[in-house]
Amino acid sequence: MKMFHSPASPYARKVRICAIARGLDARIELVPCNPNVSPPELLAQNPLSKIPTLITDDGVALFDSPVICEYLDSLGDALPMFPEHGAARWRALKLQAMGDGILDACVPRRGELAKPKEAGRDALIARWRAAVERTLDALEAALPHTSKDIGTITVACALGYLDFRFPQEPWRATRPKLAFWFEGISQDEAVAATVPHT
Repeated sequence: MKMFHSPASPYARKVRICAIARGLDARIELVPCNPNVSPPELLAQNPLSKIPTLITDDGVALFDSPVICEYLDSLGDALPMFPEHGAARWRALKLQAMGDGILDACVPRRGELAKPKEAGRDALIARWRAAVERTLDALEAALPHTSKDIGTITVACALGYLDFRFPQEPWRATRPKLAFWFEGISQDEAVAATVPHT
């Protein structure tokens, strides 16, 4: 398998954690790329020019991270990261949506912050930040569980991205339970092995 990625991408990190957890990481060749310049080799596989994009052994291009993670969960014999049914499945998928939602607000916000100030842009940035703050408060009120599934992995990636790209906006002081939870999951081998660096 081959995966187009950026080492700083939290979505690619999510896939890498899943691959490590399932013992598949050695089977995936990581191909660094910058999707913002729409490289031809990426566009040939993903017309959206998004990462991560995984090319399976059968030559099928899969994107984006939820689809890739579910595909990886279908390989091998490790415990599933996507619970099959019942309350556990819906809780895991809800947490995945919350974590991805934080990232979907933070990734574009970082880009917009680098641009000149403008009223419409400032309002959009404020809206994205407020969505993140509300989601963090919701996670503090109803903590993720301690078992590792797609939900807890995604929330861990989201919190890690906040630390990585928004260190000037500390989130722990008013959310001590979530901070304690994050400290615990950060000790996981796959989570610790994929921490992004500048």
